[in-house]
Amino acid sequence: MKKVLLLLALTIALTGSAFAGQATQNTGCGLGTLLWQNKADNSILFQVFQATTNGSFGNQTFGISSGTLDCQQPSKFVQNEKLMHFVQSNMDNLAKDMAMGKGETLNTFAEMLGVAPWQQASFNTKVQANFGRIFTSEKVVLAEVIDNTITVMNN
Repeated sequence: MKKVLLLLALTIALTGSAFAGQATQNTGCGLGTLLWQNKADNSILFQVFQATTNGSFGNQTFGISSGTLDCQQPSKFVQNEKLMHFVQSNMDNLAKDMAMGKGETLNTFAEMLGVAPWQQASFNTKVQANFGRIFTSEKVVLAEVIDNTITVMNN
């Protein structure tokens, strides 16, 4: 039994050296990757440690959403966060501009939604015509305004 375990450990150590430098590619980002990345023997064993640590603590999701733990925040996530902050800060002005079908706040909102400059006039007309579907009540929340606007844009 000891011979089998020794043979298995030796095989893992030798096979792992063929994959040296690929740990981040295989395990991604996260606490485990940071803890085990600078090991001289970046073998399959250390990749298992990285993956196990990342999986056990569920920290990759946090790293990706926060841009920490050697993770990159997806650009869409950053855009959505900026969009939500913009709408939250400008809800009243956005409502007024949508009701009029024009305005600086509406133009910025459209740009953040990815509306092409040549589609801006059409977008403004569409949201003005569907104002009641976007701002459904006085107590509408920012996520609803964004979701309702996207629904109107796609119809």
